[in-house]
Amino acid sequence: MTALGFLYPGHSAEDDYPRMEQLLGSDIRLALVHTDIGEDAHRVDALLEMGSADRLAAGVEELRLSGAEAVLWACTSGSFVYGWEGAHEQVRALAMSAGLPASSTSFAFAHAVRELGVQRVAVAATYPEDVSALFAAFLKDAGIDVVAVRASGVVTAAEVGTWGEAEVLELARSGDHPDAEAVLLPDTALHTASFIPALEKELGKPVLTANQVTVREALRLTDRRVNAPELGALFTREPLIQA
Repeated sequence: MTALGFLYPGHSAEDDYPRMEQLLGSDIRLALVHTDIGEDAHRVDALLEMGSADRLAAGVEELRLSGAEAVLWACTSGSFVYGWEGAHEQVRALAMSAGLPASSTSFAFAHAVRELGVQRVAVAATYPEDVSALFAAFLKDAGIDVVAVRASGVVTAAEVGTWGEAEVLELARSGDHPDAEAVLLPDTALHTASFIPALEKELGKPVLTANQVTVREALRLTDRRVNAPELGALFTREPLIQA
């Protein structure tokens, strides 16, 4: 059994995690602890406070007691808002507090893009334009070519959490670009775990979503690889060829 720990802000799309645990179909357990979201606003000052060391540390002990082998700050905007160096410092502080390997959803996106072997991506964001631009800047600092950014202007995670498959498909379609090799949907408040195959079929390319890459990052930290095609290209491994 591999136990993976997630610090998840608030209550918007946390039900993606039991869904993904089911789809992984192996001895993987996803333990979720909710952190205090503070003010629910996709605004820089509110996001900086939401991702503060004190707020993250408050949930660490519960995750340790769950037997987690790694901890993920399951929030994109509350990590990239600190910038490339600041997000590294956030993760270092979390790792020290937890005494466990740690990462965040922002780094999960960077590692997932590399895992797919692509370079050019489009961003289809729920956020306002200024916050969406910060995510694009983070990806560029990771060496990724961002060919297009679509900002939806949604202010609260609570609103994003009400979106269903039709809204998510429209977001992905509107954010796609002909030059993009993959499309990124960077909000852990967005339900996507049940929609990834439909998204990839619609766009004809890999789609990376926030909760999906967060789980993949936790698996990476624990050196686990799982073949789960229902979670998209990122979780699909070529079958071994027997000689």
